[in-house]
Amino acid sequence: MLSGKLKFLRILLLSIFATAATSAYITQHQPPATVLNTETPEQPQFSVMHNSENLVVYPERINYKSIPLESLNSARQGSDPETLALNAIEDVGSEKGTRKVEVIYPQHNQALVTITHIPQNSPSVTAIKYRVEMNTFGRSLLVSSPPVWEIIWAGSQIQCKAGSRQSKSLKCEI
Repeated sequence: MLSGKLKFLRILLLSIFATAATSAYITQHQPPATVLNTETPEQPQFSVMHNSENLVVYPERINYKSIPLESLNSARQGSDPETLALNAIEDVGSEKGTRKVEVIYPQHNQALVTITHIPQNSPSVTAIKYRVEMNTFGRSLLVSSPPVWEIIWAGSQIQCKAGSRQSKSLKCEI
């Protein structure tokens, strides 16, 4: 019985040494995987899009006056596009009236929120429309959590009542 255990122990030790020697041989005789790039890397080219270029890329913005994102006092990132847009617009248009909110997703990583605000006692304004565009920014900690949305553009448009006209300051005048 002792000889059977010794044979088993001898085979086990030989297989361990053979595995160690083979792995050492393979790791020492492989060519290095580092690739050196002698070319100078290209620097990314950034350009500032002016308002006219912006309208060419996004023609649906042509009827809206851009709202600077820096002027928004609310958070510009969140998990619900509708709530995010309503919070951003609360600061801009705080007049009393009724609101209609529409959220569409042109692509899986884009959200477009249109808020139509109908003022209560305005003699010249029929409606004020807000447009808030968002992109996904990533996800929060858990994989199953909803995506994080970020406001990338906001704009407003005023619809004047019949008999009124819109001035250069984008206000309706009777």
